[in-house]
Amino acid sequence: MNLAEVDFFAAFIAALSSFTVGWIWYSPWLFRRVWMESSGLTELDLKSSKARWIFGGSFFLVQIIAIVLSLFITPDMSIGQSSFAGFIIGLCWVSTSCGVSYIFEQRPLKLFLVNSGFYILQYTLMGLIIGIWP
Repeated sequence: MNLAEVDFFAAFIAALSSFTVGWIWYSPWLFRRVWMESSGLTELDLKSSKARWIFGGSFFLVQIIAIVLSLFITPDMSIGQSSFAGFIIGLCWVSTSCGVSYIFEQRPLKLFLVNSGFYILQYTLMGLIIGIWP
């Protein structure tokens, strides 16, 4: 597949799905407390952060992720295959790469598990969305 064959609307929806999953994953209902404690952040840190930069920059990067993921998911793949491709990329490329950094940075295992779990879910969902788009 080449860039001319990428469905940019599907990639946009896949990128939006990442924000929806992140909003739930890092919410007070799931892993916000563990994530904040493990990363050394406080509520004050979050309130004083530059939300426009954080969310704008993140969306730009997630959009790139979705576009490149679209290059790996071909139109002849089933929904299961596209979801599995996202899962494998999240697990084997993204999480393991983060794991190497976390080991050298001596970051807590809990933080790795929370963030890696998000990445695996994020990529799986993005693979599903790209795979079901006509």
